[in-house]
This record gives sequence, C-alpha cells and structure tokens, in this order.
Amino acid sequence: MVTLKIDGQEVAVPDGTTVLRAAQSVGVDIPTLCDHKELAPYGGCRMCLVEVEGARTLQPSCTLPASNNMVVLTNTPKVREARKFVLTLIFSERNHFCMYCPVSGGDCELQNSAYGEGMTHWPLQPNWQPFPMDASHEDFVLDNNRCILCRRCIRACGELVGNFTLGVEERGASTLVIADLGAPLGESTCISCGTCVQVCPTGALIDRAGVFQGREKDVAHVKTTCPGCSVGCGVEMIVRDNRLVRIEGDWDAPVNDGLLCQIGRFTPMKETRERLLTPLVRKDGALKAATWDEALGAIADKLKPLAGQNGAGIAAVTSPRLTAEALHDFEQLFGAKLGSPMVTSLEPQAATPFTPGMLDALKTADCVLVAGADLITQHQVAGFFIKRNLPKGAKLIVIDSADAGSGMTDIADKALIAPKGAEAQTLAGIVTDPAIAKLIAGATKPVIVVGKSVYWDAAVKLATALNATLISVQGAANSMAAAMYKLDKPFEPKGRQAVYVALGDAQITPALAQQIEGAPFVAVQASYVSQVTAMADVVLPVEMWTEQEGHYLNLEGRWQEAHRGINAPVNVWSNEKVFEALAERVGATLDGNWNPKEGA
Repeated sequence: MVTLKIDGQEVAVPDGTTVLRAAQSVGVDIPTLCDHKELAPYGGCRMCLVEVEGARTLQPSCTLPASNNMVVLTNTPKVREARKFVLTLIFSERNHFCMYCPVSGGDCELQNSAYGEGMTHWPLQPNWQPFPMDASHEDFVLDNNRCILCRRCIRACGELVGNFTLGVEERGASTLVIADLGAPLGESTCISCGTCVQVCPTGALIDRAGVFQGREKDVAHVKTTCPGCSVGCGVEMIVRDNRLVRIEGDWDAPVNDGLLCQIGRFTPMKETRERLLTPLVRKDGALKAATWDEALGAIADKLKPLAGQNGAGIAAVTSPRLTAEALHDFEQLFGAKLGSPMVTSLEPQAATPFTPGMLDALKTADCVLVAGADLITQHQVAGFFIKRNLPKGAKLIVIDSADAGSGMTDIADKALIAPKGAEAQTLAGIVTDPAIAKLIAGATKPVIVVGKSVYWDAAVKLATALNATLISVQGAANSMAAAMYKLDKPFEPKGRQAVYVALGDAQITPALAQQIEGAPFVAVQASYVSQVTAMADVVLPVEMWTEQEGHYLNLEGRWQEAHRGINAPVNVWSNEKVFEALAERVGATLDGNWNPKEGA
C-alpha cells in the first residue's frame, strides 16, 4: 500500500494505482476524456492534469502512479487554466456544433467537461473543414466531425474485444478513425459488438436504434442478464416510456466486464415478429381471441384425462431461455404432477460439471485449446477473452469438427480437423503432435474450451493431465438449469395425444414445427406469432425477456438475476403465472423450490 494526499485528504491505495484512480476512490472528481476504467491508461487528452508537489510541470493523473508521501492538488487556478486550454483546442479542431448533436444536453463528456469549467465559448476559430461520415454500418454511424481522437473506440476494439478493426489514418489535424485500411465500416472486419459505441465520449459513434430516443436524464437503467447464450452477460436495458431504447453492457458485471456481442446488444433491437396479445382458442378450424379462463380451461380439459398415461399421454417441451423459476414449474407440472416421461427442453444435453470462476480463468489464460466450439458466432464474449490475449503472447490451439468450424482457424497457432466419429481420439492424441506439445508445455494457465459433447470425456482426461481449466460452452441461456431439472432428453412427441410447447420468446426452428405437426392437440405459450402457434389448438401469450423476473444459471454455475425493464401488455402473463394457473386447473400444487441449494 502507498499513502498520499489529494487536496489535503490522506488516501491509501494498493501499489501501482494511478493518481486518478486514487482520487476517484475517495470521491475526488478529476475530469477525463480519453480515460476509461476498463482500458489501459493512455494519457492522450491531458484533461486530467494535476499539480504534484515537487514536479516541474502539471502531470497527467491517469498515467501517474501514486507514490508514498505524494501531495496532489486537483483544482488549482493553474490546473483549471490548463483544462480550459485543452478544451479550447479540442473544440476548435473539429466541427463540434453542440446544438445539432444527438448527445448534446448531458450525454456528451466533452460538452459536460466544458460546462464543468464554466466555458460558454472558445476563443480559437474552429476548423471549418468538413470531415467524412461513415453510415455504411447497419447498427451505428461514425461521424468524424464529432471525434476528439481519444482513441477509446480503437483501444476498446483491440484491448477488450481483440478484433483490432479500428485504427487511424493521416496525421495531425487530419487524423481520422477508420476501419481496417479505410474500408467502409459496413464492409469491414467489424463484428458488430458495439463496444466502440458504448465507450465513445462524444457523438462520434452513434447507435442507430437509440439515437434521439432520450437523453440520460430522460431514461432509466435496468440491470439484467442477457438470455442470448449460456455465458450470461450482464446488461443494462435503457428504457423510456415503457419501451426499450438501447442495450448496453454492464461494466460492473463480473461475467463479461461490460462486453457484449451483436446478439446481446443489437439483435434484440431489430425484433420484427408479431406480438401475441391475447389468448387464442381454435374454434371452427380457426384461432380466435379468448379469455384466459377459456384458454386454460380448454388445456386442462385435455390434459387431465391424459395424466399418468406414460407414452400415450402428454409430451412437453420448453425453451431454455425461460427463467429457472419457470423451468422448475414446467418440470413440476408436466413431469411430477401430470406424470409425463416426455418432458424436456429444446436443447437437450447432459449436464457438465462447472467450477465458479471458469470465465475468469479464460480471461487470463496463456494457452487455450478450443475443441468443437464456434466462438465467433456463438458464445462470442468468451471468444473475445481469447482473442484479446493473443497479442500478449497467449497461444491458441483449435480442433474443428469435420462438419463445423470454430471460425478461429485463421488466428490459431495450430489447427486440426477431427474426422467425423474420431473427435475424441483426435483430442486425446494432440499431445503427440510436437508443435502442440511445445505450446502446451510452455503454458502456466491452460484452458480447454469444449463445444460438442463428443469431446467431453477426452477433454476431462486431458484437463486433468494438463492441470487445465475445463469449460463447456454448450447450450442456450438457461441450458445448465434445464439440465439440472433433468430437461435434457431428446424431444420425441410422436404418439402422444397432447403436445405442450413453452416457447417464451424463443425463435422456433423448422424441425420443431415438423415434430409437432399432426399432433392431436397442441398448446403453445409464447411471446410471438410463429409457425408453431399457427398450428396450435390453444395459444397463451407470455412475457418476453425484457419483461420478466427470475434467475439464470450460466456455464460456470453462477446464478444471475433477470430484472423487468418494461411492463408486459395488459393481457400478457409471466411463464410462471401460466404454469401455476394451469396446475390449479388440473388439481396440482407446485412446490416453488426452484433453487436446489435452498430446497429441502
């Protein structure tokens, strides 16, 4: 620990802490523009200059390590004069016309810094040269006229995501942020994670969906868990007037440290499916609006006589996007109470052991073996943790299945293709490859990431031999919870007299529609109209992910909370409420013990 004084206040911080972080730890505000808590100190904007006793000049507090007996002053006339001069230069360099900017009025860190220094104008003539805009990307816009060249976006793209798409061209006042070697953003190697947009301090990078939808003072932030995959990233829903304005990563979330992928940030904002707003019951061959009482009654009348008839009775399947509470109620109702042996989820898989902190191990791994896992299009944030460490010397070994690739072959130090049927043997035998053996031997923090179950047993043995952390990235949002409730068998509805499908807001697949086609009776609870609801006899409207409360179990066994950001339409129920009401109709009582750690 080191002890220093900041504005007369004694502060004790760990060795290596910067003066800026030391000041922030005791509530002393030092304005910054290029700094971000998740990025390495950069010292580019010079807004954070402070006086240090004994130093000849002002010092940038974001890069200055705190030392014992240091005396720091953060708000002297000399410091304030320097800040105003820095701001004057920044404002004069580009066309910062605040009245036309979508983040003006509280959301722009540059404008807020100027107001903080009492500035209402700048004495230097602005540079009237127009700078190019890039609107080629479907999710966001780059306006170089608003850019202050803090390089937060560039650093985030490399340091946090490991994609290294963004950079600069030209020099001095002509410097521009570009993608790749000057390619339009929409045609570049950008993976649409949106991290650059979230870290931008001005209006240079603008989220298309959220622009002009509300300033910070007009919106509410609701923290929840992304249901996109089993990583379980922490997100913030930005809401206004009971609608979703945009989605941001939660910088305080321990799982993802604020990172999101396209599926977590932008995909939900493009939802175009038709919402179900009232129960529907098939009458005279057509689905017609009904009351909840009528719809639940129609289902109960069909299910009660079929209870306990084993193979000839009921088949029930659910989406692993539902909360743990809903999955538990689903299993209780159709398995324990109605006695059906065919109660499962849309992503059957065997439960895999997990260890808390597995993702933390991935963040610091110096050698990663990826076997049968696509971390480019699925579980993308886990892929970010790998890619960003490669320039630091981490090694990557990839084993792709013959029928599916990881998307990481081009950046791997060594890549193999496992023949179909020989996946386990390929994984078990990699240590005989001299090149791979050398990569593994030099590692002190090895991690094995498995995507396909065919690799699992061999991966367990290899992880034990190498003393490596083993991570399974199979499954959707709550697949681990579904497996815990034994909802892990293949769905086989043929021969059943009734099929119940608890979709929630999940996307349906043609395979699911084909499986239930022709069933004597089909009941569906879902958020959206689909091919499956069209063939149902009864449809029950339920909440989507932004409207629900509950818990998710992520791939490392971490229970995480989901919180309601917007209220569901008036006649739309939660999944849990539907199961409870249906249980009452068939004369059953659900125990509510959704968490086995707290259960009897």
